[in-house]
Formats: sequence, C-alpha cells, structure tokens
Amino acid sequence: MAQAYLDWLERYRWAVIFACLLVVVLAGLGLPHLRFSADYKVYFGEHNPERTTYEAFEAVYSGTDNMLIGVTPRNAPDIFNPRTLRLLQELTTAAWQVPFTLRVDSIVNFQHMEASGDDLVVEALAEQDVSTLTPADLARMKAVATSQPALVNRLISPDGRTTGVAMTLNFPGTDHTDQLPQSVESAHQLAERLSAAYPDHHIVVSGVAEFSYTEVAVSQQDLRTLTPVMLGTMIVLLFLFLRSFNGTLVTVMIVVLSATIAMGIAGWLGIKITASSALAPTIILTLAVANTVHILYTVFDQMGEGLSQRDALVQSLHLNTEPVSLSSLTTGVGFLSLNFADAPPFHDLGNMSAMGVAAAWALSMALTPVLILLLPLRKPSARVVTHNPMRWFGSFIVRRRLPVLWSTLAVAALLSAFIPRLQLDDQFIKWFDPDLPFRINSDYITENLTGPYSIEYSLQAREDGGITNPDYLANLEKFVQWARQQPDVVHVDAFSFIMQRLNQAMHGDDPAWYTLPKDPELAAQYLLLYELSLPYGLDLNRQMNSAKSATRFTVTLGTVPRSRILDFVDQADAWMRANLPSHMQAQATGTVMMFARLAERNIRTMLRGTALAFVLISITLILTLRSFRIGIISLIPNSLPILMTFGFWSLTVGEIGILASIITATSLGLIVDDTVHILSKYHRAKLDHHLNTHDSIRYTFTHVGKALWVTTTVLACGFFVLTLSDFKLNSDLGLLTAMTLAFALVLDFLLLPPLLMWLDREKHCRCEFCQCAHAATT
Repeated sequence: MAQAYLDWLERYRWAVIFACLLVVVLAGLGLPHLRFSADYKVYFGEHNPERTTYEAFEAVYSGTDNMLIGVTPRNAPDIFNPRTLRLLQELTTAAWQVPFTLRVDSIVNFQHMEASGDDLVVEALAEQDVSTLTPADLARMKAVATSQPALVNRLISPDGRTTGVAMTLNFPGTDHTDQLPQSVESAHQLAERLSAAYPDHHIVVSGVAEFSYTEVAVSQQDLRTLTPVMLGTMIVLLFLFLRSFNGTLVTVMIVVLSATIAMGIAGWLGIKITASSALAPTIILTLAVANTVHILYTVFDQMGEGLSQRDALVQSLHLNTEPVSLSSLTTGVGFLSLNFADAPPFHDLGNMSAMGVAAAWALSMALTPVLILLLPLRKPSARVVTHNPMRWFGSFIVRRRLPVLWSTLAVAALLSAFIPRLQLDDQFIKWFDPDLPFRINSDYITENLTGPYSIEYSLQAREDGGITNPDYLANLEKFVQWARQQPDVVHVDAFSFIMQRLNQAMHGDDPAWYTLPKDPELAAQYLLLYELSLPYGLDLNRQMNSAKSATRFTVTLGTVPRSRILDFVDQADAWMRANLPSHMQAQATGTVMMFARLAERNIRTMLRGTALAFVLISITLILTLRSFRIGIISLIPNSLPILMTFGFWSLTVGEIGILASIITATSLGLIVDDTVHILSKYHRAKLDHHLNTHDSIRYTFTHVGKALWVTTTVLACGFFVLTLSDFKLNSDLGLLTAMTLAFALVLDFLLLPPLLMWLDREKHCRCEFCQCAHAATT
C-alpha cells in the first residue's frame, strides 16, 4: 500500500505541491484578521457565575477598571509641601483628560466637610493656590488627610510620604481592546511629562487597566521573540541531529507551513489572541517537528542498510504511517480536551494547537514524501550505520530488565509520593515577571500605599432609602470593624464613613460626634445636603445605588496568595451569617474574586475533559494495536510522567495554580507519541519479522530509539523556550511540559520495554543473549 501511495504522489507531485501551497495561502490570508484582546474578562465564559455576579455589581456601581498614579517626593519628608501639592493638582486636573475617565479621586479634590455656623461647607481639601499655604495650613491639611479612613491606605500612606491619584475608567461595549490602550498610554504620557517637570518626585502607574494592558504587551512580545527563538533553536538542533541540509529544510518547511495554516484559520474564525493563546504558534512549531523527523530518520536508517532513497521512503511510509497518524490523533485529542476548561483562552490554545497538529499530519503525509523525492538525501556513513548506540542500549535493557524495571518504578513512586504536599495557589500580580514595569510599579504601590486586590460587596437595606436607617448603618460599621481586624486587610471603604463625617460636621466639628446619626430622618437630610454640595463627577454614585437601598463595601487586601483571599471571603461569609440580618448578607465579587475562583473551577471542568481524553486515547491504542493487554499496559508509562512531574514540582516549587488544570491535557497527547512509536515498531518486529520478544525490543530501539531521542529533545527544548516568557503562566507551562516530556522519554526507554518483556515473556527465548546465558549454565 505504501508503494502504491508513493507512486500516486510521484505521479501527481506538482499537483500535490500546488494543492498544499494553495491551502497555505488561503489559510494564511486569515492572519491579518488575528486580533489581540485587552479585556481580562476573556478568561471568564459568558455564563461564569463570578463574571455574572461582577457584571451585575458593575451595572449598579462603577466598575473596577482603574488606574492609580502613585507619587512620592524624593527630597521631602511627606507630600505636604507646596511643590508636591502643585504636582498633585496638575496631575488631578490632567487625569480627567485621560480617555474614558469617569472619575478622578485624590487628596487634593477630596471633598472635606466643615461646619460654618449652622451651614455645611463641602470643598476640595487643596482647592486654593498651594503657593499661598502657610506651614499651619499644611499641617492642618496633613492632619485632615491622614485622619480620614476613606483616604488612609487608599490614597495616602499613614505617614503621608506617598499618595495616589485614582482614575475610574468606563469603557463602552464589552471588549475594551481598542479603548484600553488609549487610556493607559495617555496615563503613561501624563506620568512621563510630570516626571520630567518634577524630577524630584517618583511617579508610577498601576491598576487593573495596567494589568490588562501589560497582558497584551506580553502577548505581542512573546509572538515577536519566542517564535523566532523557537524556530532558530529548532533549526540548529535539527541540523545537528539530522546532519542533512535538505532534511532540515524539509522539516522546517513543514513546521512553518503548519503554523501558518493553523494561525490563518484562527484568524478566519475570529479567535482573539491573549497571553495564554499567544503560545499557540510556538507550540505548533514544536509539535510539527515529530512527524517529519520520524519519516526522515527511517529513510536514513533504510538507506544505511543499502536501499535507494525511493525504496527507503517506501519502507518509511510503511513503518511510520500508522504511528505518525496515531500520535497525531492522540496529541490532537489531548489539546482538544482543553475545550472543557472554564477559561475561553485555554479553548483557543487547545483548538489552535489541534489545528496545527492536523495540518502537520496532512503535510507530513502529503508534502514531506514529495519533497524527499525531489531533494537528494545524503546516505549515512558506514560509521553512523555500524555505531548505533541504541543497539547497545536495547541489549542492555534486555540483560538488565528486572533491575531497570524495579528501580524505575521505585523512582516514579518516590516522586509521585510528594504530590499530596503540592499546594494549589496563585498570586495574580506575580503572574508577570518581576522586571516588568507593571510588576515594579505594582510592588512599589503595595509597599508604600495600598494593596492590589479589592473585594467588593453590595450590602442591601430593607427598603428604598434604607441606607440612612440607624440599624443598617450600625451593622455596616460592625462589618467595618471586623474587616479591619483581619490580618491581610489593608483598607476598608464603607458608606458609614460619610455619615460619621456628616454627623460630626453638623455638630460643630466636635470629634465627640464622629458617630453614626441615630435619627433616620435627620440622617437622610444630612445625606441630601451633602449630595447637593458635591461637584460634578464626584457624586456618590460609586458608593450607593440610585434608590438608596444598597451601598458599596470595599475591602482591599495586600499581595497575598489566592488561598488567603478565599480564606478571608469564607470568614467574611461566616461572620455575616452570624452577625448581619439576612438582607445584608452579600456575595463577594470583584476582579480578584473572578481570578481567585478560576483555578478551582478550571480544575473541576478539566477533570472531565482529561478523563475523557484519557479514555479516548486508551481505546484508540487498544484498537490500533489490536491487543487489549498491550493497550492497557501502555497506560502505565502514559500516566506516570504527569505524576512524576507534579511530584518533582511539589518537591522543588511547592505550589501550582491554574496550570494544574491544563498541564495534563497539554501533555497527555505528547506523552503518548513516544509510546505509540515504540509499540508500533515492537508490533512490526513481531508480525513482519517474526522476532522473539527480546529481539523485538532490540529491533525497536535500533530502528526508532534515536528518532525518539531527537523528537523528544526538540519538543522539550521548544517548550523550554516558553520559560523565556514574561508571563508566569506561560513560562511555567513550558517548564512543566518539558519536564513531563523528559520523564516520558525516560519511562518509555526504561519502563515500557521491561513491561513488554514481562507481558510477552517466553519459556525458552532463542535470542543471542539468552542462548549464551543458557550455554554458560550448562
């Protein structure tokens, strides 16, 4: 059949080349349609409950798409000096001009309340010309700013050394990819302009919008750098291993065309590129290598045994069509199982990778043979043919099968035993490399001003206008006091602060009256008077709904792991159930809550996807190999590499986040590749050459061992290139996958052959080694 297929390819070689190139061109026309997504919500499906809850919260209050510009004077003890205050005034005024800015908050426009006789005066804290401020004025301003719970650890540090100007952004539509860069880049330009005008001040930009912007920047950077690095690494490795210019050229052509087809189709389908799915081109380049290398190595092997290049190609297709097709199928199934993930970017990564695998298989089966027919390949030297280390290795495994089997199982069991120590956790800010400006600025803000994680609640009153009810306010204040006592809490913002300030102001600024009003009607009048005094853009819409039946309660946490975020939420839920009326009990929401639940939600969904992929791959192996026993026993070296990787990761790193939900799916199909080629060659040795078990093992290593070593090395190096990414999820994915591939190769070389020899053991082996051993004992 291989002969007839090659005859057909040779007869229609130019038509085959034209058809393949036509497909590449048509698919490649979709490349300009690829778009990056700058919206962090792409990680959450439309029906994700955390996303649904948060969007309902956003519909009532302003969202948390924001930026924070931090300011610290270099040569002053605090910010309360005319020069710094002038800078803050300029910054606050200019921040309103940043595109899509809905609100700007800073200490200079903080609406401070004071009593003037029987009147309430509400004005900005630093509204006047700061050059006219006396030392007494500055001291008074500092005393006010550093005593306001709404400001301290949010817009000003307790010591007054660092302050921030917060911008709340309001983007139109659902996808902010086009608008977000306008806001972030404008804020950066503003910060750079003021840094040049005030070089004696340290000015940094951070916030949720900066997080999303940095994610896009990292995605684009990965595509610009990692793909060329991977391609260059692959070319060097292939040339070193193949020692054939034309062989390397054929392989590179196949992988580049495969990536072009897959990414072009993704463009036509409207798939958006994110930091996670941006890995697809690099992964496809890596995956596409294996098929062509297996075909080429068998051609070289057969040419070394005296066949012509054409006859060697026939034999290569005869030996490799089944394992190449099967390994492509299992790899595709593994990546397609990512569609079970709760995060859509993982769907995109899996689908694009699967399309690349399919394209690589089609090109390997059609274009690779044609190119090999057209391009001359150099016959291996006699030394390369006779000095095949895999022949010696096969004999070594046969002779030492039992010690190798038990020692390999012992190491695998030892590493797997560390899995229970592995902690499921994430620190979202630390998804980015510490050298990135976003990380540097975020860490600075966290250390000097406020925390990066905000948990939001919408606390309901019994009726419209009920937020001024004394019982509601008292319960609100109890929640404030409890939250402030929690160890990870940096700041709490609640509506009760406003009512306490109002009550004090309406009683002659007497500190003894910094309490909640007891009369609901009087409290409602205070609130109305305050609302009428606020300037445009600084109203209370971000803190209460239009019916005055609910208020916003915000808790800011420091840079803590995901587990401690969820611990706080669980404790808050328990406290609310025990201390608040049922109508005030609320569900925690916010950007951080969406990401905090992401890992566990993906793990739950991916357990189903991975289990299904494992079952499908197992059934495929059993049916293809036509042996239930061999198919079942092959599951051992296919499952242990993942367990060993998690165990080693537990021993060396100790924690893993959302990657735990996808690493099995991305690795499973790749792990099976080596197993398929070993079992296929072993099966051929038994059926076609009628070899005994031990000689079949030697035959397998001789004819496929080096190809497996080369393909696994190239695959591992390709995924290791991902460790260069500035996005921690991508770099860890690359490292974990490379480790899994390395463990898989070790087990396929040291564990699978002894298992096969145990399964197909013969009472009287007639192989050369056993014959010699028998003669020595008689």
